[in-house]
Amino acid sequence: MQIRWFGHACFLCEGSGVRLLTDPFSKEVGYPFPRAEVDLVTVSHDHYDHNAVEELPGRPAVIREPGRHAVKGIQVEGFPVFHDEVKGAKRGKNLIFVWEMDGVRVCHLGDLGHLLEPDTVAALGKIDILMVPVGGIFTIDADGARKVVEQLAPRVVIPMHYKTPALTFELASGEDFTRSFEQVRREKVYAGDAKSLPARQEVVVLDYLP
Repeated sequence: MQIRWFGHACFLCEGSGVRLLTDPFSKEVGYPFPRAEVDLVTVSHDHYDHNAVEELPGRPAVIREPGRHAVKGIQVEGFPVFHDEVKGAKRGKNLIFVWEMDGVRVCHLGDLGHLLEPDTVAALGKIDILMVPVGGIFTIDADGARKVVEQLAPRVVIPMHYKTPALTFELASGEDFTRSFEQVRREKVYAGDAKSLPARQEVVVLDYLP
């Protein structure tokens, strides 16, 4: 399995014969638009920096609802949560998506705005790779992200939704989150399978790709 980061909350995940893209953003966000041909797109919520599906090439399947969805032999499950700490009163709803590729369970938290309820933690189950927002302001901040990582105990943590030179609006930096972890490495692309998952939890900071 390979994971590439296009910036913000947008990742291209390739494995089990499927190309899955998360939360494509509009050009106003600042990163080059991810014009990748994919089989499947997940949309955590309908804000412009997460739902620019109409600009993608081809006709990928799009998942923007909770529940179980089967596409090309993989199952993607959406779990309803909120975009803020007051049950959506500020910014509405959000979806967490979980899927398995090459024996690895991947979780994308979207714009999660709160700590997880115990029932949600139980429903999500074992998570191998966690994509977590860390930039605050519109989502959980670095401290909240660390607590969610503790709740889910993934083997690999990939931070997202934080300030970079490309981003056109303000978020906190990724370093506010990563400085609390002992095992941190930077990669252009994450590549691995179930056998290569680290024995100790590590944070993998991906470079955003044009």
